Amino acid sequence: MMPELTLHFTNNISPMAELKTKKTELSVDAFIKTIPDAQKQKDAGVILGLMEKATKAKAKMWGSAIIGFGDRLLKYESGRELDWFVMGFSPRKQNFALYISGTVEKQQALLKKLGKYKTGKGCLYINKLEEIDIAVLKEIINKGLVQ
Repeated sequence: MMPELTLHFTNNISPMAELKTKKTELSVDAFIKTIPDAQKQKDAGVILGLMEKATKAKAKMWGSAIIGFGDRLLKYESGRELDWFVMGFSPRKQNFALYISGTVEKQQALLKKLGKYKTGKGCLYINKLEEIDIAVLKEIINKGLVQ
């Protein structure tokens, strides 16, 4: 399924896609309370605390299901710029998707000590905090800030 894009035309020549996932004023606490599984709610609270402490930024909702911390401007080789968060996570039904810069590429030694996880393009996926070493996750989050 393709992400939703809005096309804007500049100079009436070429379209530029605008990302739909943007910072919103939705309540992070209210969102976490909508998670049906009580343990997943608790785990989300722990991850939220770790990321807030590391980034020194208040959690904000990005779109309807991503909790992001801090603000940064992403610049692509093409010249395209995008407002995004420094790090974040999404408590999805099947797992937590953690968005931590450089985790997959640059933190292989720590990942070996983490416990049960999967990776995707730029994402770290964990099912439950009880399946991983929280101290290692904290270190991964802190090192993700300096990537």
